[in-house]
Amino acid sequence: MKKLIALFVCISVAFTFASGVAIEAAEEKESDKKYIKWVEFSPSEKSLKASAEYDISTYGKSEHLSWIDILARLAVMYGGDFGKYSSADMKKAVAELLSGSKGPDEKLFDYYREAYGAVLDGIIGEYYTESEINGETVFGEKSYGVRAFFPLAANYSYSHYDDFGASRSYGYKRRHLGHDIMGSVGTPVIAIEGGIAEAVGWNQYGGWRVGIRSFDGKRYYYYAHLRRGHPYNDMYEGKIVSAGEVIGYLGMTGYSAKEDTNNIKVPHLHIGMELIFDISQKDGVNQIWIDMYPLMNFLSGYRSKAVKAGDEYISQTHLVYPDMPR
Repeated sequence: MKKLIALFVCISVAFTFASGVAIEAAEEKESDKKYIKWVEFSPSEKSLKASAEYDISTYGKSEHLSWIDILARLAVMYGGDFGKYSSADMKKAVAELLSGSKGPDEKLFDYYREAYGAVLDGIIGEYYTESEINGETVFGEKSYGVRAFFPLAANYSYSHYDDFGASRSYGYKRRHLGHDIMGSVGTPVIAIEGGIAEAVGWNQYGGWRVGIRSFDGKRYYYYAHLRRGHPYNDMYEGKIVSAGEVIGYLGMTGYSAKEDTNNIKVPHLHIGMELIFDISQKDGVNQIWIDMYPLMNFLSGYRSKAVKAGDEYISQTHLVYPDMPR
């Protein structure tokens, strides 16, 4: 009997040790996964505009370059500090890229290209306009250019500043991982980019909110604090959303476990962008949220006009991507 007990103990200890080793190995394997775990997105509004203009104006020509390649080359040049940006440096970056050079550090260029691509890949590209005329859907010719929008409808006033990283205390002390755009209650909220709605409903921090994942899966857009009583415009989980579409209405809900509560002091839209290089990042501890202020300034020149249709507002024109699921 004693020998059986001793044997059982030995087996148990061996199993526990083996399980511990396996768990540690799994954790080590997870931590060793080769994907980007941190991004500081810092291109200035000037650099975004200049590189976008070059990309669009040279499309279909031998000297065409993606604006993301240009920005990645500048990031290598500046060590990520776009406070040093100059138009002369952009010309130099373009010339080097056209000659086939990524600069003195190709690995660093590849990092910035992947990191900035995760933020910007859906912003410039091919698209069709989709309009409603006399109840009929009409498609325009294929175009190439900016195919994203500022998240508030045209002709509605707003104000904002760079508040990324500011302190927040509701629930627990934390950093603000988004961008607040102040506006009037009821202002139509516009889908920045096309994608698929992943989250629609109440969250005690964001109130009525919508989460939309880009079609390439890299960007998760988070729109929060939507209007009390009537937050959405035909939104549901799994819906395919077009860039420029009205998805809801600006409000001041949130900071409450009770649904449909206004506990936000100033009406505004909280807009956030989470980058996803690995599925474990989406809801895990290794989330990457970026400062959207320069991108919002860039997109301020691209606003979708919303018109009233019954009890809702709809945008006059949506953008449809060639590879968009329909």
